[in-house]
Amino acid sequence: MSSQLHGILPALVTPFHSDGSLDTAAMEKLLERIYASGAHGVYVCGQTGEGLVTPSAVRQQACEVALRNAPKGAQTVVHIGSSGTTEAIALARHAAKAGATAISSLPPAGAYSFEEIHGYYSDLASATDAPLLVYFFPDLSPSIKTLDQILALCHIPGVVGLKFTDFDLYRLGEIRREGHVLFNGRDEVLAAGLYMGANGGIGTFYNLIPRTFVAIQAAAERGDWGEARRLQDSVNRLIRITLGYPMMAAVKKILGWSGLEVGLPLKPRGGITGEQWTRLQAELVAAGFTAETFASGGEA
Repeated sequence: MSSQLHGILPALVTPFHSDGSLDTAAMEKLLERIYASGAHGVYVCGQTGEGLVTPSAVRQQACEVALRNAPKGAQTVVHIGSSGTTEAIALARHAAKAGATAISSLPPAGAYSFEEIHGYYSDLASATDAPLLVYFFPDLSPSIKTLDQILALCHIPGVVGLKFTDFDLYRLGEIRREGHVLFNGRDEVLAAGLYMGANGGIGTFYNLIPRTFVAIQAAAERGDWGEARRLQDSVNRLIRITLGYPMMAAVKKILGWSGLEVGLPLKPRGGITGEQWTRLQAELVAAGFTAETFASGGEA
């Protein structure tokens, strides 16, 4: 099963109605747009998908919608991370039974030791037969510090690799040298991560311009690193502008501008003001990004 894990997997935005319920119709339209771009799958209910603040029942519904709308051969990786092991295992078992290609989890947030984090992943890996991707994100989980610790997590039976959200690409290359599946998690360095051996990428901005990210992967596979760098520069212009604003609210607002309303982020995350949106929109247009850019999925 781990050999199937590769390519461009947008970390799917979760569309919500104003009451916090899942907007199934909007999610189906977003999935249609993403798959039309050539993406290889999706990563459901992760950080970008607001999984950690979404009720379990809604997360399970999102998992089912994603799987129901996945084309043949697409990879649906379901993030089942939680503040507690019991809920994470329940979500893992639901995802596995529903047919997820793999499951994944952030470490639980808090002052946990590495041994406790290792125990958490061991419990998840033994709970189902679904391949498990560890989520390495040192900004959120400082308990995982060293390459040896990362490799120890990868050696847990049932763990096939990880989502690597860090800028230390030397470390990324060392993990790949050990043969583990690895998805680059920093959108800003996808081209470089692929050069260092990543199997693919998972990220937030893939929701907005999935065609561009697919094109970066295709250029990397051809060995056309000049083209990969050119496309990465375009991605990074978008990222630099958007990060000047509340990111999740901005990404959702841009999707709405493109004709795909996905609602607001769940509280306690804040929104974006009308004045902020006016400035963001003007900056995007000045940089060459229009509503049509996002409606078409970006540069092919």
